[in-house]
Amino acid sequence: MSGGIYIGIGGWTFEPWRGVFYPEGLVQAKELEYASRQLTSIEINGTYYGSQSPETFRKWRDSTPEGFVFSVKGSRFTTNRKVLSEAGESITRFIESGVLELEDRLGPLLWQFAPTKKFDPSDFAGFLDALPQKAGGRGLRHVVEVRHDSFRDPEFMALLRERNIGLVYAEHFQYPEMADVTADFVYARLQKGSDDIVTAYPEGELDAWAGRLKAWAGGGQPNDLPRVERDLVPQPKPRDVFAYVIHEGKVRAPAAAKALIERVK
Repeated sequence: MSGGIYIGIGGWTFEPWRGVFYPEGLVQAKELEYASRQLTSIEINGTYYGSQSPETFRKWRDSTPEGFVFSVKGSRFTTNRKVLSEAGESITRFIESGVLELEDRLGPLLWQFAPTKKFDPSDFAGFLDALPQKAGGRGLRHVVEVRHDSFRDPEFMALLRERNIGLVYAEHFQYPEMADVTADFVYARLQKGSDDIVTAYPEGELDAWAGRLKAWAGGGQPNDLPRVERDLVPQPKPRDVFAYVIHEGKVRAPAAAKALIERVK
C-alpha cells in the first residue's frame, strides 16, 4: 500500500520558462493547462501576497485535469503577526475567500512563517487550534513552514502531531531542515537545485529523492534526513506526499519535477 505522490513547482507564470518548459508560441492563458498535464501538482504562491476571487479559483480548477492537486499558500497577513493566537479571524477570511472553489483539486494549505519568528509554545498552539479541520463540508489539510532554529523542539513536534498538522521539510541552505513526520501526509520543498544542471539536480540526487518520496508514501521515513526526534517511528501507514522543486533561479525546476515524476511511477 502506498499513498499518492504529487510533484510540481511553485506557480506557473514565469517568463524564463517560456521556450524552456513551455513550448514556443504557447499563449500565456494556456500555461496552467499545459503545466498541469506535465506535472501532478503546483504550489500556488500568489495567495500569500494577495487575495484571489472565487471566479479565479474556479478557472484554475477547470483548467486542470482530474487527479491534479494544488497546494495553496496562506496569506502573509495571517502568519506575519506578533500574536499568532489572534489569527483566527484572518484564517477564516482566507479560507472563505474562494479557496474551496478548487474542490477536489485542493491539497494542503501551507502556512509559512518569517525566519525571525521564534517558537512560543502557547502562542503557536493557539494558532494551530485556529486552523479548521473542515470547511464547506470537506476536510482540510494544513502544513506549516517554520524557519527559525528555535523550532527544533520536541514540544513543537508534539503540538503538530496532536492536531494532525504537517511540517514542511525544507531542503534549504539557510533554514532548519526537519524531516519529522507529524501528520497523515508529508510535504517537502526542494530548494537546493541549480540552473547550471538541466534537471536542477544531478541524476544520483534525483534517484535519492525519488526513494525518499516513495519511503514516505509507503508509511516509512528516509533515514538520511535530519529529524528532531530521531528515535520516534511514525505509524506505518500510507501517506500522500507533496513535493515541490523551488530553487532560487527555478528555470530548471519543471525539468526536475518531471524527472522525479518519472522516477516514482
